[in-house]
Order: sequence, then structure tokens, then C-alpha cells
Amino acid sequence: MSAHLTIDPHFTVGTIDRRVFGGFVEHLGRHVYDGIYEPGHETADAEGFRQDVIELVKELGVSTIRYPGGNFVSGFRWEDSVGPKEERPRRLDLAWHSTETNEIGLHEFSSWLEKVGSELMLAVNLGTRGTLEALDLLEYTNIAGGTALSQRRIDNGRTDAFGVKMWCLGNEMDGPWQLGHRSASDYGKIASQTAKAMRQLDPSIQLVACGSSSAHMPTFGEWERVVLTHTYDDVDYISCHAYYEEKNGDLDSFLASAVDMDRFIETVVATADHVKAVVGSEKTIDISFDEWNVWYIDRYHGVDKIEGIDNWPVAPRLLEDVYSVVDAVVFGNLMISLLKHADRVTSASLAQLVNVIAPIMTEPGGPAWRQTTFFPFAITSRLAKGVALEVKLESPTHTTEVYGVVPQVDAVATHDAEAGESAVFLVNRSRTEAITVTIDVSALGAVQLRSADTLADDDVYAKNTLEAPERVAPAANASAAVEAGTLTIELPPVSWTAVSLGA
Repeated sequence: MSAHLTIDPHFTVGTIDRRVFGGFVEHLGRHVYDGIYEPGHETADAEGFRQDVIELVKELGVSTIRYPGGNFVSGFRWEDSVGPKEERPRRLDLAWHSTETNEIGLHEFSSWLEKVGSELMLAVNLGTRGTLEALDLLEYTNIAGGTALSQRRIDNGRTDAFGVKMWCLGNEMDGPWQLGHRSASDYGKIASQTAKAMRQLDPSIQLVACGSSSAHMPTFGEWERVVLTHTYDDVDYISCHAYYEEKNGDLDSFLASAVDMDRFIETVVATADHVKAVVGSEKTIDISFDEWNVWYIDRYHGVDKIEGIDNWPVAPRLLEDVYSVVDAVVFGNLMISLLKHADRVTSASLAQLVNVIAPIMTEPGGPAWRQTTFFPFAITSRLAKGVALEVKLESPTHTTEVYGVVPQVDAVATHDAEAGESAVFLVNRSRTEAITVTIDVSALGAVQLRSADTLADDDVYAKNTLEAPERVAPAANASAAVEAGTLTIELPPVSWTAVSLGA
């Protein structure tokens, strides 16, 4: 089987915003405690942060990190997370039926971000709190001094302002599971009020309004329209959230999950642009895809869920999905989808980073290791620079139960003219057939092959585990060659591939 695509630097989709390679840390399960923070661990630094995890997060190449939730934020009192640790209250986290010790808070997490080289993206609680509390947090973080709250930050050990630029106005407010769940109109009103107030304090910030929790919510589409009708001139982004899993053994549909992500993004863009026309605004709303991943949600409901009035554990093992090769191929395809929409998706957050549906796993007192999904993120973050290009793709197709007829190959290319570097990212969705892809790269001029790495395995359900942490890893694809302006490469069945080209 064969496929063909053309790469031309004139076919530009949009500039790649580095914030597309963002992550998400929520106070959930073992993400913070026993994940990034384990004071007794042999690699722990003076602040108790695991340095082996820090090195892996740096290797992952995460730009911004959304914090502290997620569902957690809708019951969160930010004041609990600052000041002397011994004075911080223990609170019940209703979202995940756990106890939050508040041992790690805003200051500690910001210190960790400096160690991993990422930027803070904060979410405010619009579930059980409101405009005043959001203003208080903004004053605490972004005002240099001279006020009660900025002085409180200074007294708590941080002389310089945090300078947080990107803020999420609540989380998944259309979800019935969310504390403070409300209608689109009610949420749109409080989001607009809060956004206006926050901009009065700091006009330089960027604000994200909550979109639907999923494209499959009954509120989807109408929620975005109503919320943006209230907030269009007050915010910069509307959020998208999407998780994918293999269901009922339907591997073909799972491998085509990015088809759904493409449609999701394009529907939200169309809705935002409709509101733009109706309200007569000159501003364009972009998408913050601030939760995305492969997540076996059904397992959480069937196994992990914690219940009981007297059962509120600290840092329980929750949502610790162990990812396979096929999960990583779908994951890499989702990254392709994000890049294919670089003109409008200018921020994204992989949910999440450590232990909780994460590319990095840890064992208390033991090692940290890379899950299969680690590799597509790390490699794409490293190679995808400059602009995303629209590739002219011809591919064989097959029929899926959920998404109908889909291309067996999906691809995107990136080009950095200043550095003279290009990259191509490809997936083969076929379960059984290798596909030879010929790529016309003549428009790039004289280029040479720098690297070609493919993630695949004869066992598509092979995983990296505590017992076998290096079972799965990308390997050099020896079939790749560039000759006379054509790049040729063979893609194994169920595979993700990244190719790097240089002038």
C-alpha cells in the first residue's frame, strides 16, 4: 500500500505557539504527592521535589502548565495554599473524594516550575467562589507591592510578583459532576463579570472561558454560543477538552480518534466565528485545548472511584492508566491534529503529567519511567518549530464503525525557515498493512535527512511498566531516504513516526 503527500512552505496553516506543548498538573491522586513531591526519596532536592521527575519533565519539553485543576479547582480556596506549611488547613476535596493537605501550594509549585523551565497558567474557582476571590488571587500573584495581598505574598517569601499571564475562568462548568455546575447563561454572566474585573486590575492578562467539557456533551455547541455571546469581548480563548479510549475492542475507531478531534476543533471555531459576526467584533477568539489525552474513563468509574463519608485518603492511587503502543499512536495523532489547527489552537495542556493519566510514572521510594505516550510528546515538542504546513495528502482509506471512512495515513509538517529545519509527523492507522509514503519535499530546496524515528511494535498492547520500564521506545526507521526531492519512508502497521529534515 502507498500514500503520497506534498510539503510546501507556502502552504502555511499558522505559526506554532509554544504554548501548544503545555501540560496540566491537578491536585489529584498521586500527581503532586508521591509524584512530583516526595521528600523522603533518594533524588529529592532540598524542597522535597523528585529530581528524577524534574529531568523527565524537562525532557518532555512542557511549555506552560495549567494548575491547580481541573475539577479540584471548583472547591479550592487559594488562601489555603500559601503561608507557613504548618498553619495550612487540611481540606476535603469533593471532586476526587480525597484529603488535600495543602503541603504543596502556589509558592512551592512556582518553584518547581522554575526547575522544569515551564510557565504557570492558573485556574480560578468559579464553582464555589466568584469574582472577589479571583481578584484577590490576581492581586496576590501579579501586583508588585503596596497592597495588603501583595505584602502577604512578600511576607510569605516571594518578593517579586509571579506575573501570571494566562488564567482559566473556572473548569468544565457545564458538567453535572462539577461543584457549582450551572447553565451556559449563568456561567457566561459570572465569567464576563470576573473577566472585566480582572482586566481592570491587570489589563495584560489573557483569559480562557470554559467551553463544553466534551464534544459529546448534550450542551455542546449551544454552550459555546451562549457563553461567548456573554464573554466575547472579555476573553481571549474558549477551552476544549477531549479524552479518547478504546471501547468494546473497536481498535479501528480508536485509531481514528483524531478525526473526532479535528471535527471538534472545527466546530468550535465555526461557533466562535459565528458569535464574532453576530456581536460585530474585530477580535478573533482562539482555542485553548487545555485538557486532552487518552484516558480509560470507564475504568475509573468501575474500579478506582472512592466512596464513603469517612473515607478521604491522602494521595490515593487514582487514574493511573498504563499506556500501550496503540495508545501512544493515537496520542501522537492527537498532537498532529493540534498542529493541523495551529492557526486557532494556540494553547493546549496535556492532561496530566505524572502518575495520573500521565506520560511519566513513579513508584514511591523507587524509580520514575517514561510511558509510551512520553515519546510522541517529547519528540514533537522538540522538532515542531516555526509554522505548521498543510500537507496535500493522498492516502488509502478504510471504514470505521464510529467515524465512517477515514484515511489510513494522517500527517502534518512543520517548517522553521530561519533555522532551515523541517519536520514531518505521520501515523499509520492500519492494523495489518505497512504503508510506503512518498513525500515531495522539493519545495524545501536541498534538504538532508537528519532523523526518522518510529514507534511501533509487533504487540500493539506492549507497555512500559515498573517491571519493564524500557519495553517500548521509538527506533530509527531505516527505510527513510531522501533522493531527488523525494522523501520515501515505510510506516509499519499501527505506528507513529517523526522525520527531521535539515537544509
